[in-house]
Amino acid sequence: MKISVITATYNSGKTLRDTIESVLNQDYADIEYIIIDGASKDNTTDIIREYECRFNGRLKWISEPDKGIYDAMNKGIYMATGDVIGILNSDDFYTSNIIVKYIANKLQSSDIDAVYGDIHYVNDNDLKKCVRYYSSKAFKRWQIRLGLMPAHPSFYCRKKLYEKYGGFDLSYKVAADFECLLRLIFVHKIRTQYIPMDFVTMRTGGASTNGLASHKQILKDHLKAYKKNGVYSNIFFESLRYAYKILDVTGQKIFKSK
Repeated sequence: MKISVITATYNSGKTLRDTIESVLNQDYADIEYIIIDGASKDNTTDIIREYECRFNGRLKWISEPDKGIYDAMNKGIYMATGDVIGILNSDDFYTSNIIVKYIANKLQSSDIDAVYGDIHYVNDNDLKKCVRYYSSKAFKRWQIRLGLMPAHPSFYCRKKLYEKYGGFDLSYKVAADFECLLRLIFVHKIRTQYIPMDFVTMRTGGASTNGLASHKQILKDHLKAYKKNGVYSNIFFESLRYAYKILDVTGQKIFKSK
């Protein structure tokens, strides 16, 4: 089973080596790695060229202007020839070298459409220290109406589902990933399964997690996504998402202090 891993880059020279190395170190041979660069102005493309030969033809990449990260992801989905597609952001990396192998084995041995797992966050000055653990274990389909979703960097879906139901809607500024999962999981009810494994290490400070303005945009995008897909929700339901996150973070702090 071929797994296509897509990384969108733009001026990612400071972190991209960690991302690429984590793909190279995977204990699974049938990986197609696709890097979509948005015409970076730093040394991003130099790094890609440096690593290209180490993939022995399994690396595809382009560098051209785009309309943002979701446009880049859509380009990657279009270029992908794998049976399954996953996204690995350019400032993230796989937590261990068995992740893709485990995903492939799970999807190859079952009739499920997609899998997802856990991720954790680190600060850039200490990549070994977890500052927050995001588990998708408790996720249920109905919770999408509260604005909750599985950790998107851990989401691996069969390509035929993207071909059938579409990729990322570029009209969403920061939550096209949420709208995509809402459409796939809630509206079209694809068959998913949680894998109790830490898939990805993420640096803090991503585009969708910074500041009050970003959270306002997330709320706006979520409400727009519900309306577009004919899913009933409201601001009150969305507010429960923040209460859930506060309880989750508080619980993690209490657990660490014991």
